[in-house]
Amino acid sequence: MKVAAVKKPGGPGNLNIEDRADPVAGPGEVLVRVRASSLNYHDFIVVMGGIPTDDGRIPMSDGAGDVVAIGDGVTRFKVGDKVLSTFFPDWFYGGPQAAGFFSVPGDGVDGFAAELVAMPEGAFTRMPDGYSYAEAATLPCAALTAWRGMFVENKVQPGDWVLTQGTGGVSIFALQFAKAAGARVIATSSSDAKLERLKEMGADHVINYKTTPEWGKEAFKLTGGRGVDEVVEIGGPGTMAQSIAASRVGGHISLIGVLTGVSGEVPTAALFSKNITVSGITVGSREQQEDMIAAIEANGIKPVLDKDFPLDQIAMAFGHQASQQHFGKITLSI
Repeated sequence: MKVAAVKKPGGPGNLNIEDRADPVAGPGEVLVRVRASSLNYHDFIVVMGGIPTDDGRIPMSDGAGDVVAIGDGVTRFKVGDKVLSTFFPDWFYGGPQAAGFFSVPGDGVDGFAAELVAMPEGAFTRMPDGYSYAEAATLPCAALTAWRGMFVENKVQPGDWVLTQGTGGVSIFALQFAKAAGARVIATSSSDAKLERLKEMGADHVINYKTTPEWGKEAFKLTGGRGVDEVVEIGGPGTMAQSIAASRVGGHISLIGVLTGVSGEVPTAALFSKNITVSGITVGSREQQEDMIAAIEANGIKPVLDKDFPLDQIAMAFGHQASQQHFGKITLSI
């Protein structure tokens, strides 16, 4: 089979296309012919060498494909089923498990930049009905992260205000989920052209955070001085102060990303005086993914796809991601 592999120390020049032996489904495992994957920030850090992995690691945490063989004892799937990976293959249900990425595909174990994978049957869910492989492959990391923050750690309701940041996969899914739930959305970006696209998708208000540096105060004003109920926080320390300023008393912040760094000053007085809850979000469980798929089907939600690349152009795909010109999800056809 054909795979992409990251050679140490990482970087696009050390992302090689190789031939490796086909895997075999062992007891309790399914053999999946992978059809598509999608790029996440986590994958980018792995490929660039920012997360230490074994030499020759096959990257990509997300994968969608067909079951082509099953091992002894498999009961969840049969040959021919269309399946979707889970980010944490061992987290089936309940609250967050022990921290760490030792079992995450493309990080602790080989991932989905491969034509075939053999993994435990519990590491997959079904694909949503009517979804293409590329559409399905956008869901396990980005969509589930937004879903858990808004509907598991928080309970976004009709009429609530949701604040999203930027136009990456998590933020666009958050916009779609919020509108499907009847909530109102304030979206931020540094690009007026992207803000127009967010408005076309249903954002009630948009803010250019470059021309409006105090965008948290502006968002607070747009709610009529009430504040937002939910912030999908992808920036981290460089944006947290504005997210707190935007929040209502008793609001919720889903801390998802650290695009502005891994540490920094947080206005703790404002945080506690507003009684804001901050939840750290690292994707979610298989059960939460199944609930999200049911909601997606009930509401007819389809992901926003940016550009698709074949597997042998995976380095170009990550270059496109690094350019930050994309809107929505970048995908790989495998």
